[in-house]
Amino acid sequence: MHATQAHQQHPISLYLKVWGLLFLLSTLSYMVDYLHVQGILRWSLIIIFMLLKAGLIASIFMHMLWEKLALVCSIFLPPLALLVLLTLMATEAEYIFSLRTLFFTST
Repeated sequence: MHATQAHQQHPISLYLKVWGLLFLLSTLSYMVDYLHVQGILRWSLIIIFMLLKAGLIASIFMHMLWEKLALVCSIFLPPLALLVLLTLMATEAEYIFSLRTLFFTST
């Protein structure tokens, strides 16, 4: 390697800011339990905080923020597609369950 070869180096302040954001998001996630939030709001908040933390970790610590679009799409699009398919399956399962409940309990 040549001494003149440039390599990417990020300032330590970036990592400290991300660490602070991760700490804040974790605190908010724990506050959901501490404040006894219940129902769909509880799970929505927990999932939102989880996705935000995962996005921060992947974009900064795994250096995805500076990668090419093809690499980012190959990592983030498959889980997104799975999430969409799971949502569709859960919706159809709820529909089938309600139909079976309607027809099998009325006899």
